[in-house]
Amino acid sequence: MSYHVPKGSSVLDIGCGIGDLVASLDAKQTWGVDLSDKLIEIARKKFPSCEFRVGDAQALTIKETFDFVLLVDTIGYLPDVQKAFEEIKKVTTDETRLIITYYNYLWEPLLRLLEWLGLRMPQPAQNWLPHQDIKNLLYLAGFEVVKMGSRILFPLDVPFLASLLNRFLGRLPWIQNLCLVEWVIAKPVTRPKAARDVSCSVVVPCRNERDNIKDAVLRTSSMGRATELIFVDGASTDGTVEEIERMQREHPGKKIRLIKQPNPKGKYDAVKIGFEAATGDVLMILDADLTVPPEDLPKFFSAYLEGKGEFINGSRLVYPMEKQAMRFLNLLGNKFFGMAFSYLLEQRFTDTLCGTKVMSKANYEKIKAGRAYFGDFDPFGDFDLIFGASKLDLKIIELPIRYRDRVYGSTKIRRFYHGMILLKMCAVAMRKLKFV
Repeated sequence: MSYHVPKGSSVLDIGCGIGDLVASLDAKQTWGVDLSDKLIEIARKKFPSCEFRVGDAQALTIKETFDFVLLVDTIGYLPDVQKAFEEIKKVTTDETRLIITYYNYLWEPLLRLLEWLGLRMPQPAQNWLPHQDIKNLLYLAGFEVVKMGSRILFPLDVPFLASLLNRFLGRLPWIQNLCLVEWVIAKPVTRPKAARDVSCSVVVPCRNERDNIKDAVLRTSSMGRATELIFVDGASTDGTVEEIERMQREHPGKKIRLIKQPNPKGKYDAVKIGFEAATGDVLMILDADLTVPPEDLPKFFSAYLEGKGEFINGSRLVYPMEKQAMRFLNLLGNKFFGMAFSYLLEQRFTDTLCGTKVMSKANYEKIKAGRAYFGDFDPFGDFDLIFGASKLDLKIIELPIRYRDRVYGSTKIRRFYHGMILLKMCAVAMRKLKFV
């Protein structure tokens, strides 16, 4: 829970018992609810800084809303799980995450044996709900699943052995299906947004891309209430800056901004500078080589407005691409990183290195706030943003695009050097995301 709940969040724990879990989180606002007045009395004495109330998950009387709602090993005892989910919906916002844990049904015989041996507190009969049943009940109550998985292969605190089995062996494919604790992270189904209420910032990192600037300006559509085009130049020497300034003069009706990198450090540094300066509600990245056509950006914008995803990642590897668009070694690298990320993030990725990514400015600020967790050494930003979105449990979707040949300039990628950096980031992800 401490991994998924960032510092400073507001948290409601339903079925909190004596409050140990919710009180252990570094949250700004912690509430606990439980049916037992005796347990709540103990919780209040142990943790006077937290708010504890006697209450029923199927009839919540709380009026506040929370960033996180926890339902830890509780749904098995609820007579009407759908009703409880509907009640929980009342204390959520569009940004709230509901975290559910429950026991894997395969463990029931062993758990009963432990009760008989006196090694586990006796439990009443409970619902045993597989992932798909919980997913369906959440959907009926107005939630959608963001992630699901299993943890804890060995639930005894034996030094070294517990860590080996739980952190490593229990995280391997197939074996993780045998783990004791199953978990689901869900969010309220996002209500569609009206385009007139949402503004957009398109950030274009560029260096020596003069002949692509005009097309970037003319082919980028106006989206939402207002669209700004932010060029962040990394010390170009081919007249790129002059071309941007010419476009500003010739198209005064378009909001075209030019920012020069003070100390050019690569693409992601330019993206971060552009994102910091952006005034739009939605942030987009458009590579200045235009290998991803600007005409595809409205697809990303529509997917965001319709609530299809909170982090939308372009994929160049679904449709056939033009023959010179991606070299063979690059293609192999992209395929490898796609498979690696599918395993590390427990979600299918076909392309992690497509430059076009879309998210809200608010979610980018959250990713930025948690950047120190992974380290800040990604030269392109693709991994940094995907890792951050995954850590925040954002709903990530891929949007296929057709990848085009570069018509001007040359690639800035140093394949083997940058490939080693990206492999290092994969190793960080294994430690920080997978084998936690």
